[in-house]
Amino acid sequence: MDRRSLIKNAGIAGVLAAGAAPAVHAQAAVRWRMAASFPKSLDTIFGSGEKFSQTVKELSGGKFEVSVHPAGELMPAFGVVDALEKDTIEMALTAAYYFAGKDPIFSMSCAVPFGPTTLQMSAWKDHGNGRKLLDAFFAKYNFRTMSAGNTTTQMGGWYRKEIKTPADLKGLKMRLGGGIFGEAMAKLGVVSQSMPAGDIYQALEKGTLDAVEFVGPYDDEKLGFNKVAPFYYYPGWWEGSADLEFFINNKAFEKLSAENKAIVKAAGAVAAADMTAKYGALNPIALKRLVASGTKLKMFPKPVMDAGFKASMEVYDEHCAKSPEFKKIYDDMRTFQRDQILWNRFSEFPYNQYMNTVKI
Repeated sequence: MDRRSLIKNAGIAGVLAAGAAPAVHAQAAVRWRMAASFPKSLDTIFGSGEKFSQTVKELSGGKFEVSVHPAGELMPAFGVVDALEKDTIEMALTAAYYFAGKDPIFSMSCAVPFGPTTLQMSAWKDHGNGRKLLDAFFAKYNFRTMSAGNTTTQMGGWYRKEIKTPADLKGLKMRLGGGIFGEAMAKLGVVSQSMPAGDIYQALEKGTLDAVEFVGPYDDEKLGFNKVAPFYYYPGWWEGSADLEFFINNKAFEKLSAENKAIVKAAGAVAAADMTAKYGALNPIALKRLVASGTKLKMFPKPVMDAGFKASMEVYDEHCAKSPEFKKIYDDMRTFQRDQILWNRFSEFPYNQYMNTVKI
């Protein structure tokens, strides 16, 4: 009997009994919500969520859709982890170190002082033990991770005054991304302030803040920091890279078909590559505009970098002494990073060093 006759004679009950149920279920639409910790105006970071959503829809033929919501629309910027834990949303787009108050281990999934560069972070997470160790930790919060893109090495922030020595940092009220960096800066006398991107400009303009670090030239220009703080320092030693991430609710992910799980992973890879490449393309152009408009671009003096390194190592030692779980992940990251640094001595570092000396 052919399929048409089967349906006509047996009806839907017969179809299900004959084993056609999987085909029926496979057509069921999937609708997810993604809450971001960023405003829509940041087309680099927020744009990764939009790229993910677009790719999921295209790959599924419109049967799987993800709506993307900026900070404050579904919940506050820093409320996404609690929402994932309570199964309120299916996924989030955020920076893990925003939640270091829950546990400092969160920081290692995004950025830590004197931590891995972009390529090193990607290698550690996806071909070392990084993602396996971190996702095992995040399981207690009911989510798993995928990279949403990397900002690459960040700038050192905007300051109302020059930073010539470590003493110039004492008493400075500064917006920091969060996590271990804030603890290291506290050892240098900085008063750390944590706030969403949308609130920073007004605080800097009113003098509630003396300084701010965010990402880099393109995003910083969009947020207008150059209008109220003239000194722009580099490098951001606290973020040799910053891996933004998709946090995915474990229960929601496990409910997906094998095909839709593959779509989520593929869409995440597309979005992550797009964000990272976008920063590479847009930051140099934005930096030239900022300097042309009067921004005073300065490199942190070595004594400031050295003081930051010393303070950071003290913070790591303190956390390793208190938490075996922190120590396990931290030691693994550093062991991997040492090999990466060794390789860079013979690869990217000498190449880039030479290219900085010639005219092309």
